[in-house]
Amino acid sequence: MTTTHIDTLARSILDHHAAAFTPEGSDRSALPPQPVPPATRSEPAYLAALQACAQLGFIAVDAECLACAWQAQTERNGHFDASHWPDDGRDFGLIPADAASPPAFAACPQALGLYAVLPDAQWVGRMARAGVPTVQLRFKSEDPVAIRQEVEAAVAAVQGTSALLFINDHWQAAIDARAYGVHVGQEDLDAMQGQNLDAIRAAGLRLGVSTHGYAEMQRAQRVRPSYIALGAVFPTTLKRMATAPQGVARLAAYVRLMGQYPLVAIGGIGAEQFPEVLATGAGSIAVVRALVTAQDPEATAQQLMNFWR
Repeated sequence: MTTTHIDTLARSILDHHAAAFTPEGSDRSALPPQPVPPATRSEPAYLAALQACAQLGFIAVDAECLACAWQAQTERNGHFDASHWPDDGRDFGLIPADAASPPAFAACPQALGLYAVLPDAQWVGRMARAGVPTVQLRFKSEDPVAIRQEVEAAVAAVQGTSALLFINDHWQAAIDARAYGVHVGQEDLDAMQGQNLDAIRAAGLRLGVSTHGYAEMQRAQRVRPSYIALGAVFPTTLKRMATAPQGVARLAAYVRLMGQYPLVAIGGIGAEQFPEVLATGAGSIAVVRALVTAQDPEATAQQLMNFWR
């Protein structure tokens, strides 16, 4: 197969998808073209997709995932289709929802609705009483006593409400306090031992995992979490992100692929972006600043929850 033919296939992919992933008038600097990563295979569909996805701004590990999926899609269908962006879990090697192993974490609602990420137990209780359906305690401390006390206080704060409480990172304290679930980022997931995940699973807690692209979604899905968070959708100043903002087009592609899971869109999402984010099919939107910096957080929470009604 000639280089010219592979270039033609790559151009066909770009012709079909560049407008969606880089809408006219968008800030292209957020997702600039990336260097084409070293090829690990030699099939034309793979090589074309690797080239095209790098041009669309996907980082190396995600371009590789997409290129392998495009090759698998081509083999499964018996022909190359530049128009169909890969979104079948079989082509990404994802575990079927009914697979026997590894054991899945306990289930949570498919649509978690408004998801408030909050700095302390007082905020957790305040938003739970306001009717926010899902809350997360993201308490930053190196003091194990302070962590345990804050987690216990957060669990107590949601008693008598219908709020589902996830604890960010502090999984052992969450188990001990009998929280609803635990949320971990990619680095935390990578650092956790198998027995740590087994302990969370055995305790019946739900597990949510942050992801920032195809490679991380593949990695997260291997542990069969309760939900998967997708982001950052828009720019955020709350934490330093290893990847650029993903944008709504990528979010929609992620939702099509990972729809068997409850999905939480996160990162820089304000009320004005709620309609387009929910239109992707994501069942939940996580917010931080939209509530904790609001003049009237309870009223703001009600306004945001109205998007699900």
